Amino acid sequence: MTILIYELVGTDEGRPFSPHCWKAVMAVAHKGLDFQRVPKRFLEVPAVEGGVSKTVPVIRDGDRVVADSFAIAEHLEDTYPDRPTLFGGEGGRAMARFIERWTQLTIHTYLGQAALLDIHARQDADNQPYFRTSREARFKRTLEEAAAGRDAGLAAFRASLEPLRSTLSYQPFIGGKRPLFPDYIVFGALQWVRVVSPFAYLATDDPVTPWFERCLDLFDGLGRRVPAAA
Repeated sequence: MTILIYELVGTDEGRPFSPHCWKAVMAVAHKGLDFQRVPKRFLEVPAVEGGVSKTVPVIRDGDRVVADSFAIAEHLEDTYPDRPTLFGGEGGRAMARFIERWTQLTIHTYLGQAALLDIHARQDADNQPYFRTSREARFKRTLEEAAAGRDAGLAAFRASLEPLRSTLSYQPFIGGKRPLFPDYIVFGALQWVRVVSPFAYLATDDPVTPWFERCLDLFDGLGRRVPAAA
């Protein structure tokens, strides 16, 4: 049975960009399950599967509809225990929550503002006003003002990746010898900006870069099939 994955796109349906949707896509691929990607723009999301969620990803797996990337990973782990594990046990599941919190509070906080104008530019005429209004309400300033500190904040952002950098000096993936869901959590955040913006948020000699390249190559180059933004 093919799993449907509803994911966020802009004007280019072949360039899905949501970090949370990328987590879900990588998790389904990790389990070796057949899936079909269903592109949705911001204004189309509320109608997905009868309005089950205000955000994507949402998956339909047979009779089950599951929203939220972490809930999707848990569903896959519990429903398909005979396939490659996403967590490596209950302790790994709990630690993945820490990685999720760290990623959203550290990586997303900076990259989400750094890429604001690039994301806005990739929306169509109907979705641009929604994106601007919703994000300016969230940041309590204009998109231009929120993105203005991108260059000034770059050094601090790169320094904040030191825990990841140090971990990868011991092992090829966050999950150890092989990737686990925590890898996809962090990968989704970096892939988010890779597909919408040419902004060089990683230095070319950053030890994080080889790990990111390995993640792009997983599952026959699933992440790499979407070219980096130019």
